[in-house]
Amino acid sequence: MTEKISRWERIKEDISCVFDRDPAARNVFEIVTTYPGVHALQFHRLSHWLWRSNWKWLAKFISSISRWLTGIEIHPGAKIGRRFFIDHGMGVVIGETAEIGDDVTLYHGVTLGGTSWKEGKRHPTLGNNIVVGAGAKVLGPITLNDGARIGSNAVVVKDVASGDTVVGVPGRVVKTNLSEDEKQRQKLAQSVGFDAYGTSSKTMDPVALAIHGLIQHVHAMDKRVDVMCKTIHRLGGELPDVEMPDLEGCDIYKDNEENKS
Repeated sequence: MTEKISRWERIKEDISCVFDRDPAARNVFEIVTTYPGVHALQFHRLSHWLWRSNWKWLAKFISSISRWLTGIEIHPGAKIGRRFFIDHGMGVVIGETAEIGDDVTLYHGVTLGGTSWKEGKRHPTLGNNIVVGAGAKVLGPITLNDGARIGSNAVVVKDVASGDTVVGVPGRVVKTNLSEDEKQRQKLAQSVGFDAYGTSSKTMDPVALAIHGLIQHVHAMDKRVDVMCKTIHRLGGELPDVEMPDLEGCDIYKDNEENKS
């Protein structure tokens, strides 16, 4: 998952990656002294080394101190790769058997949790270049493959394929219409098609698409019924005159844009 580098080089990477993912970062001194995500990660690097060296109690004690100081709870047994960044940080929980690859970003309120009390692998495995939005819950021994995006407050309990974006409760894969240029810029989490919380202005929510499809179906049925009624009248039949609501111009995407404005 990660190549071996010196501890000092790893610390420098942990700090420098903040500039790529947080436009509010101004200088190294500010990051080192005021970013709880960076503090929690350095505490974890130490506690994880102690955990692997079989100093279990001391590792848990340092992990507890880190939680009190930063509001971020990372079990010392969790495996974390290079250039990991927790933005804001408060309320983040990472379980014992969680595995995190390189260049991963988590936002506040994220849980990488378990769904079983049995020993063994209970927590998620995250690949490289993954972003998990604020409040998202990734639960169980599932795998988020490279480049996955998890939207804010999503609940994910199934594997996510490379490059997929997941939103909602339960998590659903959505499609994004991105150009090749936008896909390149997405690597820095700054592309037009993706924002800091795992969603996109171009994301097509499958639930919204389903509702839109039902509305189109109702329109089609309404036209057919209207033709049938006219045919019955032309043949001399009578039908009760019932006023139907007008669905013309009902467009959920148009409504959403009006609500945003």
